[in-house]
Amino acid sequence: MPVNPPRSALLVHRINGGGGNMQSQSHNLKRRSPAIIAPLPEPVARHHTHEIRADQSCSAVIQEIAAPVSTVWSVVRRFDNPQAYKHFVKSCNVIVGDGDVGTLREVQVVSGLPANNSTERLEILDEERHVISFSVVGGEHRLTNYRSVTTLHSSISGTVVVESYVVDVPPGNTAEDTCTFADTIVRCNLQSLAQIAENIAKRSAINKSNIS
Repeated sequence: MPVNPPRSALLVHRINGGGGNMQSQSHNLKRRSPAIIAPLPEPVARHHTHEIRADQSCSAVIQEIAAPVSTVWSVVRRFDNPQAYKHFVKSCNVIVGDGDVGTLREVQVVSGLPANNSTERLEILDEERHVISFSVVGGEHRLTNYRSVTTLHSSISGTVVVESYVVDVPPGNTAEDTCTFADTIVRCNLQSLAQIAENIAKRSAINKSNIS
């Protein structure tokens, strides 16, 4: 048996009762294990259950978007074009595959971050359930063994996006520091995604109105 066997961690997020507003929180799950996701659908919750080692950290960010799931998914599913909403990505080239599971991409990162590039593999692309997952398998960065899962599901106001991840804690850093760094990037990405998807939805509504 390994000295530090993996532990199972579930994400904790709560949705306010009033007006469908969502209270977005992210937690260091190594301090919150086990916990319950509520009220996310069970198939969604299962994707955000991660096995974590003692030298890893795990967290998540929730974003509510005033746009249909289909609109949000059209942006998120493009593994070949993460820069469409991830502003920290300067460019992306697919180096192996054609967009199916196992596809590899090489991402160049904008200056100012403690990273130059990242090689990433598509792990899950579930078009029916709107789930996408990728892992970092190489490159010059501080997110060693990073793996994220992003799920979408319908809400009263449009779409709820949940993005969770597991990542190694770099030597000399704490789990809290690691989550703070990763959470900031994920949160910025999802806020950008919300703005882009909502703009697409608004333009679509205007076009339909003009046609009618």
